[in-house]
This record gives sequence, structure tokens and C-alpha cells, in this order.
Amino acid sequence: MDISVTEFKQHCLEIIRRIEKTGTVAITRHGRIVARLQPPPAGRAASAQKPWERLRGSAVCKFEPGESVLKDKDFEALR
Repeated sequence: MDISVTEFKQHCLEIIRRIEKTGTVAITRHGRIVARLQPPPAGRAASAQKPWERLRGSAVCKFEPGESVLKDKDFEALR
């Protein structure tokens, strides 16, 4: 389904209810698609996850286990 920005603005709650049932809606301005609205993926919604859960698996470890992130001279300065 394609709708104009103006139409979306006037009927957004109705359109959001329709998306929950039928899927994606493309929002257009002057005939060009400027946004797509779609329901969240099945299962647990991303927004319901805690921030650290959303980041899980996205980091890369650049140091060896037991290696300090501080240089020796910086560590001594903190004593």
C-alpha cells in the first residue's frame, strides 16, 4: 500500500492499525517513497530489549585476556 505524507498525517492511527494486520506501508512525497512503515519482527520486539541485549554479539575484542587497558606509567600515576 502506498500513501502520501498528507494522507498519513491525517489518518496515522488508522494506518498503524492496518499495518499491524496487513504489513508494510510506503509513504510517498511527490510520488517518491520517503519512508516505509512495517510491523516489528515476530517474537520479542527490539525496543522491548534492554540496550545491552541489543548489542550482544556486536563487539570485537581487540586485546588478550589478562592484558591491561592501562599503560604501566598510567597505572602508577593512579596509585
